[in-house]
Amino acid sequence: MSALIATRRLYFVHKWSSLICTVFLLFLCITGLPLIFKDQIAALTNTDPPFAQVDAGTPRVSLDKLADDAHARYPGQVITSFLIDDDEPQVIVYMTPSWKTFLGPGSKNHSLKFDAHSGALLNDSTVPANPGSAFMKLVRDLHTDIFLDLPGALFLAVMGLLFVAAIVSGVLLYGPFMKKLDFGTVRAGRSKRIKWLDLHNLLGIVLAVWTLVVGATGVMNELSTPLFKYWNRTEVQAMLAPYKGHPVPVRKDWVSPEQVFNTTVQALPGHTVMLLFPPGNPFGSPYHYLAWAKGDTPLTSRLFTPVLIDALTGQITDKVKMPPYLRLLEVSRPLHFGDYGGMPLKILWVLLDLSTIVVLVSGLYLWLKRRSVRERRLAVPSLQPSSVNQG
Repeated sequence: MSALIATRRLYFVHKWSSLICTVFLLFLCITGLPLIFKDQIAALTNTDPPFAQVDAGTPRVSLDKLADDAHARYPGQVITSFLIDDDEPQVIVYMTPSWKTFLGPGSKNHSLKFDAHSGALLNDSTVPANPGSAFMKLVRDLHTDIFLDLPGALFLAVMGLLFVAAIVSGVLLYGPFMKKLDFGTVRAGRSKRIKWLDLHNLLGIVLAVWTLVVGATGVMNELSTPLFKYWNRTEVQAMLAPYKGHPVPVRKDWVSPEQVFNTTVQALPGHTVMLLFPPGNPFGSPYHYLAWAKGDTPLTSRLFTPVLIDALTGQITDKVKMPPYLRLLEVSRPLHFGDYGGMPLKILWVLLDLSTIVVLVSGLYLWLKRRSVRERRLAVPSLQPSSVNQG
């Protein structure tokens, strides 16, 4: 009896966790398909000039030169940050008319994308984006937070947890369901509903490991944003707190951005600088550069270390190591989109995604069919009295 009760409870968990999250999981599976090929789509729709063809080992253009070029194009404006891309040979310089216009409504922030080797300007964000990049941004925003920012991300994280519960309960139910059948049996000679039930169970158990990995890493991806912000507002801001409210030194007295980049890389072997905030940035310090360093290998490239560098001396003042829970979350990101094994893995991810859509649709179909059958059965006794009276 206890085994029967446990099975019924598992069925209850599987049914309702699946029903609640199915529509949203279908939505995420569909929007996730183009994101698997986001790099290839970006390459096809990119209208920027091509990157310069250079020999391997060609050094990157100095950040100082790019800063001078950005100020020459927009005199009097402020550089808010540098993004040094290690996936593509590009450096993006972010600017704003003044720190007063940097945050809040009405901000006029923009960016300049430079070729990392030639220093040529590839894109000015004040020019409207091409339709391809706008479409991918739309899909990415739908997939990550359905245009609701943090509430949307947390809602999708809850849907992901329900999906994980549905997978685990489904795996535990598969044994009792198949105890009188061979593994993988699809009873093709039975009714359409029975055939779909067997196919649903077969695909579900075959895809269990993959769906569990993608579901769990999807939850981690949704949680990483608020947790990263929490870490930034606690440990990182604690590092910056002693310097808040101080005046920003005159810019001509600062050490150069390129010197800060080199100092950080030399102090952290095996790292590179991805993001650099000049002094005065509200997310940094009035008289420090804030460098966000990360590992230079595929595994460590998602692990960040914020470093404070004195703008007047060029010396490192402090650094904070990413906490273990964030390190785990960041390392899990590539598993979600399968973007660490080249095109063969991307194609495999697409096939598994499409198979998951079949599982979700078949589960919804089976529930609707079962409900329809039950309603017909309940309707039969209600017809009997009238039939007798008519006779």
